[in-house]
Amino acid sequence: MNDVNDFDIFAKGIKSERGQKKKVLITETVLRDAHQSLMATRMRTADMLDIAAKMDEVGYYSFEMWGGATFDAAMRFLDEDPWERLRALRRVVKKTKLQMLLRGQNLVGYKHYPDDVVREFVKRAVGNGLDIIRIFDALNDLRNMEVAADQVKKEGAHLQLSICYTISPVHTLESFVELALKMKDMGADSICIKDMAGLLSPVAAYRLTRAIKDKCDLPLQVHTHYTSGMGSMAYLAAILAGADIIDCAISPFAMGTSQPPTESLVAALKDSIYDTEIELQELVPIANHFKEIRNKYKDLIVGLTGVDINVLIYQIPGGMYSNLVSQLKEQNALDKLDLVLKEVPLVRREMGYPPLVTPTSQIVGTQATLNVLVGKRWHIVPNEVKMYFLGYYGRPPAPVDPEVAKKVIGDEKPIDCRPGEMLSPGLEEARKVIEPWILQPEDVLSYALFPNVAKDFLIKKFARTLKRDVGFEEPIEGVAYPI
Repeated sequence: MNDVNDFDIFAKGIKSERGQKKKVLITETVLRDAHQSLMATRMRTADMLDIAAKMDEVGYYSFEMWGGATFDAAMRFLDEDPWERLRALRRVVKKTKLQMLLRGQNLVGYKHYPDDVVREFVKRAVGNGLDIIRIFDALNDLRNMEVAADQVKKEGAHLQLSICYTISPVHTLESFVELALKMKDMGADSICIKDMAGLLSPVAAYRLTRAIKDKCDLPLQVHTHYTSGMGSMAYLAAILAGADIIDCAISPFAMGTSQPPTESLVAALKDSIYDTEIELQELVPIANHFKEIRNKYKDLIVGLTGVDINVLIYQIPGGMYSNLVSQLKEQNALDKLDLVLKEVPLVRREMGYPPLVTPTSQIVGTQATLNVLVGKRWHIVPNEVKMYFLGYYGRPPAPVDPEVAKKVIGDEKPIDCRPGEMLSPGLEEARKVIEPWILQPEDVLSYALFPNVAKDFLIKKFARTLKRDVGFEEPIEGVAYPI
């Protein structure tokens, strides 16, 4: 493959009317990743329902509207039931596929959950209206995706398996292609290149897309963030190389740490063989609606709105960068930010080059911060880091530094099995605890995933719904009513 001359396809594909038409499909992310990236996942269900029917008429391939941090945030900050959001949007959206992001064995949380919880979650998610489930693992450890993937296939939904894109000596074109082929063998209906940090350059996007499409005949979707400023260019290059679907966000919630703007990509591909067949005019009322929503929540806008070159130098995603700043502010040590940024790549190398995405971004970031603040590297090690070195998050992409491992876990031997195998079933125990307040089968899952947050939420929901308390001597002021 001649990578330089391959870019000549631009003239053949965009400037020429010749060639077989290849409609590019668009997944709209404003209902999940876009507001998660820019306003800490605070958009309410009502804000979505007011425009969902109009969005359904546009011709999108899918709406990414569930998963990621939305599940936790709905209960914790919005006092909303995430299951009801899914059902409510399903009732309104008749034509467009509904899609979620699922963190493999982590589901929508930040740790591994037992297999019975994973299977029941997938079953209920599909049963409540999801069409497509995109599964990834922070380490690209396919073992952590097996159970969820198997259940998606059993439920008859579309299984999309994702490659977490990152840059390191061990993350090569060959390794990514091998991963895609293994995903096909696992039953994937499509593959996603998931660039969670905005690292994907146009050249890398073209080469990676071309390499995968040459060996794997499954539909290929590309996901990136605009943090580095390269997002739209990366999408165009990927399309020229054969990508089938791209993730975009309507313009008021685009760019920065979010996705490239929907309208720009629609306009860019117009009258080419890649025409999305979405009319730009149809997007105007949608953009206007979300302009109002952004203004409504302007005090909550926390995501980067411009370009951050740090993501290219240190490979730090926008959310991770914000967390580092927050941690240092709490310690009155913001002046040490540059030192922490330089420490992150060192810690990442010593930990076997994990891609920096939830939860590994938090694990690496916290350790790097501690190394700087303590003034002695690897002197204080959080339990999550120890569990990582012991293999409970999965298999690192490369061997960890043996000297560092000795400091962290001593003579303990890491596990070699699939981490989920180490966990006892969790559904029945969750059901016993929350039984007095169960209003729907999904409540058990909410508690199993986030026990502290969900218990408080479910008790209040029970009281609001039935106008009575169960299990309390005193009513909950403002939300509950005594029998």
